[in-house]
Amino acid sequence: MTDAAARVAWIVGAGSGMGRAAAEALAASGWRVALSGRRAEALDETAELVRAAGGEALTAPLDVGVDDTAPSVARILAEWGRLDGVVHSAGLNSPQRTWADQSIADVERIMQTNLIGTVRVLDAALPALRETAGVVVVVSSYSGWTFQPAAGVAYGASKTALATLVRSLNAQEAAAGVRACHLCPGDVDSDFLGMRPTVPDAAARSVMLRPEDVGAAIRFVMDAPVHVRVDELVISPVSQA
Repeated sequence: MTDAAARVAWIVGAGSGMGRAAAEALAASGWRVALSGRRAEALDETAELVRAAGGEALTAPLDVGVDDTAPSVARILAEWGRLDGVVHSAGLNSPQRTWADQSIADVERIMQTNLIGTVRVLDAALPALRETAGVVVVVSSYSGWTFQPAAGVAYGASKTALATLVRSLNAQEAAAGVRACHLCPGDVDSDFLGMRPTVPDAAARSVMLRPEDVGAAIRFVMDAPVHVRVDELVISPVSQA
C-alpha cells in the first residue's frame, strides 16, 4: 500500500499493451495509477494486475477521440488530491493506409485519437501538473521519429506531429517544472499489430519488443529526478528495419 503522498500517474490507453505495461511498472515503483481507455472491462483487468502487485488503481473509462477529458482529471484529483504524471498511450490505425485505399472517415478518426486526443488529455492535465512539476510521456511511434512508409498516411502524420507537441510543451512549461518526453517505440508485440494490413506471424513477433520493455522505459522517464528531462527516447528491437 502506498502512502498519502504517493505520486499519482494518469495512464491513457491503459487497457492493454504498452499502457497496461506502464501501469504495472509504475505501480511497482510506488506510483498510484489512474487508468483510462475505451474498454471498461480491460481497464478493470489492468487494475486487478496493479492491485495484485500491491499497488493502487482507479479506472476512468474514456475515449480520447470524442470524450471530454476534464471529468477524468477531476475524478483523479477528488480521489487522490494530486497529479504528478501522465502517460498517453492511446492510439489508432487502420489496415487501409495508403492514398489509394484510405478513407477520409478513417483518417479523421486516427487524427482525432492520435493527435487531438493527446492535446485534450494534456490540456486537461496541465493545471494539476504545474502544481507538482509533473512529467509527461507521450507514447508516439518509430514513425514519429523517422519516416516509415508502411505506417500509413494518417498514422505517420499524426505521430510526427506529436514531436512538435512535446517540444512546445517543454518550451512553454519549463518554468513550471513540467517535463515531457516524446517516446518512440519500434515494433512491439501487442494487440495493435492486428491493425496492420498483414498481421505478423509468430516468427516475426518473436524478435519484436515486448510491452514490458516499453513499460520499463516509461518508468525510467517518469522516475527521473525533477531536474532531468528526457526530451525524446527511441527504443527499438535489434531487428527494426
